[in-house]
Amino acid sequence: MKIHGSNQPKVNPYQKQLQQYTQTRTEKQVKADQLHISDQAKKMQELNGIDPARKQRVDAIKADVESGVYKVDAEQVAKGLLSFWKN
Repeated sequence: MKIHGSNQPKVNPYQKQLQQYTQTRTEKQVKADQLHISDQAKKMQELNGIDPARKQRVDAIKADVESGVYKVDAEQVAKGLLSFWKN
């Protein structure tokens, strides 16, 4: 009994796998991430400036936090959480 007879095809079983690997590897190198921002989104970014009153309030809170004077009102926070989770 011959194990390697003349009717055996000369095929490397790993050749197809190697070809797929190299093909996917080259495809990954060619593709690049892209970001597209629509014209409408660009307009929204231009229109949404920082509200001066909000900026002033944020700056005041930052100053209080940095100086160590800022205190959190636990009752107000609890009410806000409850109203958020009830809706």
